[in-house]
Amino acid sequence: MTTSRPDGRDRRPGERGDLLDPLCPTRRLLDRIGTKWTSMAVKVLAEEAPDELRFAELRRRVPGISQKMLSVTLRGLVRDGLVARRVEPTVPPAVHYRLTELGLSLEGPLSALRVWAETHMPEIDRSNRLADESSADQPRIASPGRAP
Repeated sequence: MTTSRPDGRDRRPGERGDLLDPLCPTRRLLDRIGTKWTSMAVKVLAEEAPDELRFAELRRRVPGISQKMLSVTLRGLVRDGLVARRVEPTVPPAVHYRLTELGLSLEGPLSALRVWAETHMPEIDRSNRLADESSADQPRIASPGRAP
């Protein structure tokens, strides 16, 4: 099986994608999991694996997430097959979530990204501070029609 590239050439199965191509597998995955809420939800569920977490407990463990954003995040993870959802027929229904095998396999790469961030964010923060200081030292150019 082959898929088409934007340039019209065919891509063979297993051939590496082009991140600039909207159909690139890496780009498509980053579109799905590239939010802080998704990586936090996967981390919390991975810590609990193979057990489940109820929605309310998951929300308590993800600081700052709203009920709506957690619901949207989990719906996407379930749709992608990374999270399994189980509903108990009680009143109100008790909803439980757990990572699937596919979801568990994502925890390793996300963990590596967290390690990279913890190692390099001080360097990035330092670079941002220097850039901010440098731009503060630059004379401001007035916009046309405005006084400096």
